[in-house]
Amino acid sequence: MNGATMHKDGSDSLQTDLRHFDLRRLIALVTKESYQALRDPSTLLIAFVLPVVLLLLFAYAVSLDAKDVRVGVVLESPGASAQSLAAAFSGTRFLNTHFAHDRREVADQLVSGDLRGYVVIPQDFEQRLALRGSEPLVQIVTDGSYPNTANYVENYARGVVQSWRAGLDVGAPAQSIMLEPRYWFNPELESRRALIPGAIAIVMIIIGTMLTALVVAREWERGTMEAVLSTPASVAEILIGKLLPYFALGMLSTLGASALAVFVFGVPMRGSLLSLLLLSAVFMVPALGQGLLISSLARNQFLAAQIALFTGFLPAFMLSGFLYEIDAMPAPIRAITLVVPARYFVDSLKTVFLAGDIWAVFLPNLAAMAAIGVLFFVIAKRATRKNLE
Repeated sequence: MNGATMHKDGSDSLQTDLRHFDLRRLIALVTKESYQALRDPSTLLIAFVLPVVLLLLFAYAVSLDAKDVRVGVVLESPGASAQSLAAAFSGTRFLNTHFAHDRREVADQLVSGDLRGYVVIPQDFEQRLALRGSEPLVQIVTDGSYPNTANYVENYARGVVQSWRAGLDVGAPAQSIMLEPRYWFNPELESRRALIPGAIAIVMIIIGTMLTALVVAREWERGTMEAVLSTPASVAEILIGKLLPYFALGMLSTLGASALAVFVFGVPMRGSLLSLLLLSAVFMVPALGQGLLISSLARNQFLAAQIALFTGFLPAFMLSGFLYEIDAMPAPIRAITLVVPARYFVDSLKTVFLAGDIWAVFLPNLAAMAAIGVLFFVIAKRATRKNLE
């Protein structure tokens, strides 16, 4: 029995010696995984077709811009001043104005969703204007089921009325100081310029986390992962060999998505390509590490896809600042965003595209992404070794 124990210990020692890091074995594993990825149509579809579809959707189907908002103007007063105010509403490019003489006409359109609000210029508009009192000149009705649009319609309608009324005071002294608002980084206030850089982060989450989790989980499901783990290759060689091809796919997809953003969708890139590649490479570390960890815990593709969706894609979509500002979230949710790698990547992408190479922003984000990635890889390596044992 002691001899058997010594023989077993000797075999374990020999196996440990054989499992030292070997560059040739790593290259062989990378080559094998690359061929497997190129032969898999679903991998190529996710890596190169899905990013284009997502960018098209975020460029044209999703918009946070409030332009050409459909509103009604009910002209109950026949006076010249009322006609002039109605013309002021029709003269702006931000509102798509529909005129009516009875509020019941536009009320039905508001209920059906054809209009987002309407302005009533009442019959006694001329008297109200002449009194110059505190009584409001018009009535503004908005669709509260769309709160952001409702606030926009109300504020813009108030602004139109105030600007029109100020133009009537011809006897008022001219202002000595003229205020001209300007916006940094996105002067046109186009939501596309903020959405598309964030969409690149969503693309890399899909490739790095979801694709890696599905591919490795499929190997566990088919039983080929045990065969690979039984070879002389070390756990580190196997993990690196499996992840390097998908790292390359992610970087190629990032370059393609960035080219589409700049040359097709007109998003300016004020930073350098080197900074973009560095940020993307560091972000792939936590993305791949998370996918590898998911595949180590879930050995079938369906479960791995569900976990990747709830722990990777949805947090990146909802908690990264891509669509919703993190500062506007409750304090507990803001604390959760600190462990979401996409939060730091989205912030860096918006900076490199719209502002330039600002390393005071990049360095803390790079450190956070690298730390989260190392944590994922350490846990994934231990889980894989436990599966091997």
